[in-house]
Amino acid sequence: MKLMTKAIEKAMPAIYATDGVPVADKEVVAKFFTPWANLTWYVFEGDKRDDGDYEFFGVVEGLEIEMGYFTLNELMKPVGPGGLRVERDRHFEGAVPEKIAAKFAPAER
Repeated sequence: MKLMTKAIEKAMPAIYATDGVPVADKEVVAKFFTPWANLTWYVFEGDKRDDGDYEFFGVVEGLEIEMGYFTLNELMKPVGPGGLRVERDRHFEGAVPEKIAAKFAPAER
């Protein structure tokens, strides 16, 4: 399966374009996951680099939930049992999952 598509590239805001927007209000433009383990990447922003790779900013959910940067090449490296690879969720609707939004919600005062 092709991870990056023209539709994702067109819909994806540039890196820093949604800076300052609360996580709960960001749009997820792509969701990638490992079918053999509990790892999921949610892409909020991204840019095509000069070397042809894509750099993304988003959230990775696994044992912990972390926000940061990752590349398309990094997503293409892992190989699971039977040769499984990271996949793109073709049916994902674009909303930030509640548990992720709650993790990054501003602390109540």
